[in-house]
Order: sequence, then structure tokens, then C-alpha cells
Amino acid sequence: MNWTEKITFDPLVCHGKACIKGTRVMVPVILDNMAEGATEAEILTSYPSLSSEDIKAVIAYAAELCSDRLVS
Repeated sequence: MNWTEKITFDPLVCHGKACIKGTRVMVPVILDNMAEGATEAEILTSYPSLSSEDIKAVIAYAAELCSDRLVS
């Protein structure tokens, strides 16, 4: 999964925080939901603008941040 196709950092959207492209849904919001035990189906119901691929991109992004492979 190439998360860069789904996640954007735009200073004009959510103050430049990581968001799903074309939405104002921030990556930490999705991760917080997952940490609280929300299923993918529940997240998609709560945020109908998201897709399953968006959630996979969030997981891939978080994994890359944790692995120190992220290049700025």
C-alpha cells in the first residue's frame, strides 16, 4: 500500500495535518477510532467519505512512522 496516494498534508486543510485526500478526515481521528476498538465497518459508517483503501493507507502510514523509514 502506497499511503502517499491517499494521505495529504495541505496547509489549507486541517492546518496541514495528515488527512485523507479529498476529505477533512484526519489520520489521527481514524487511528483513535481504531484504538478504541472501532471496526472498519463502523469507521466507514461514521465517515461515509472514506473507503477501505483509505483505512489501509492510514495503517500503512502509521507503520512507516513507527519503523523510522519515513523520509521527510
